[in-house]
Parts: sequence; C-alpha cells; structure tokens
Amino acid sequence: MRTVRILTTAVLAGAGLLGLAGGAHADSATPSPSASASTDAAGPTEAGTSFRTATAVKPDQPATADASTGDYLYWVLPVDVAQRATVKAKVTLPPAASRHGAATWRLDVYDGLRRRQACQYGAQSRTAAADAGAVELSCTLRTVRSWAEPWANDPLPGSYYVRLTVVDLPQEDLGQPVHAEVEASVADQGGAQAVDGSLAAPLVPGAGSATAKADDAGSSPRPAAALAEPDGGWSSGRWNDRWLWTAAGGALAALAGIAGYRATRGSGRPARIPPGA
Repeated sequence: MRTVRILTTAVLAGAGLLGLAGGAHADSATPSPSASASTDAAGPTEAGTSFRTATAVKPDQPATADASTGDYLYWVLPVDVAQRATVKAKVTLPPAASRHGAATWRLDVYDGLRRRQACQYGAQSRTAAADAGAVELSCTLRTVRSWAEPWANDPLPGSYYVRLTVVDLPQEDLGQPVHAEVEASVADQGGAQAVDGSLAAPLVPGAGSATAKADDAGSSPRPAAALAEPDGGWSSGRWNDRWLWTAAGGALAALAGIAGYRATRGSGRPARIPPGA
C-alpha cells in the first residue's frame, strides 16, 4: 500500500506540473484585448513600393491597397520566436473585357536580412485566366527559430517583408488598376520548437544602428529597432514552456526512482537466515 501511495503521489505531482505548463502556454498564446483593437482592425489602405518604404502591419490585421498592374507592393510585420506565419493575399483584377490574356501573380516573403523564405505549403504563385475576376495566394513559412548557424537559411525573429506583384502578363495589360488585400496570421508553436542560443537583437530595421530616437516625453531615447516589435515585446532568449516540461519530466523520473527503490529493497533481513548468522 505504501508503494501504491508513492506512485499515486508521483502521478499527481507530474499532472500538476504538466497542467502548469499547459496553462502557461495558453496564457502566452491568448492575446489580451486593448482599447485600440477596433482602430487597428481597420488596417492600412496603401502599400510601400520597396523594402525601405514597406507599410507596417500587425498580425491578423487586414491591409488593402489600390495599385496598377506591374507595381511591386510591400508590407512588413514582426514575427517572433516559435511562431509560424501564414500570409494570404487576394488581388481583384480589372474587368475581363479590358484584359488581353492570363496573368501570373506571385507572393514572396523575406526575412530581416532580405532573404527570401521558402513556403512550407500554400499557393505562392497562381495564374489567373483572362476571364477571372480575382486571384488568391497564400504562403505558410517555417517556424521562426531563436538562433541559427551563419550558413543556414533558417527564419529568424524580426521583421518579415511581404511582396506582391505580377510576374507574367501581356504587355498591353500593364498599368491597369487592381485592388490588393493582404492579411498575415501567426501561430505559436510552443517550447517544442525552442533551440539553444539566441540573437543579440531581432532582425529589424535599425538593429545595427547606434542612433537612438527619443520618445514622446523626451526623457529617454528609444532604439529604432524597438519601434517594430510585436505586442508584448520580443521573447527571443526568454524562458518558455520547454523549461516546465523538462522540470516535470525530471520530477517524475525522480519520484519513479524512489518508488522503484522502495518496492524492490525488501522488508529487511530474510526469514531463512538464522538470527546468529
């Protein structure tokens, strides 16, 4: 009975630690409501034309832009460690009567080093028929890592640039008006995606610059890189629920070892051995 009680205690302790880990993960993944949520939901109504002029958007914030066929449209958003970003775009095309053939549109995503990131899945490029009214694209990136080897092309935390443009169409269709809609979402993959090591700073514009920018109060300067951080700040290098799972596993292993020792050590001196032996 004593062994059963020990094993029961071990199971309950492990369940409590795992429940704490799940609760911490749920708390970190649930966004807190803000007073400006309705304002942010509107989103920008124009896009940049280069990396330097990219329009900033937040995750789950729709962005729109009216442009001409052949323009390069750019947006930028922050993506943090252990997050997987999915970008979706919809282009409303000119009337079919004014077009001269099919057009191929492409959606590309670049990281803070302006390296094009491959899509795990999604229709990154599509060809719209001459009579199509719209074309939809999507790209789901790999999970962002906190650190990578210099030779690797792993996605790292920082700014991610979305570029939308047409790559193939009849020459006569250049310059026709189009309407673009873009929205990016991020999903937290948890501590299972964590790796050892972290960047000194996220890959955002101005991260390598020593220039500081004063805030509204004018009391303390603020680095330019901090202006493009996600809600709640960057989590690169901070602890995550991987630590809780490790602690839970260690506690369960220790308790199981104690229970096994108590179950196998016996009750004392064997009865078959004489007292004077």
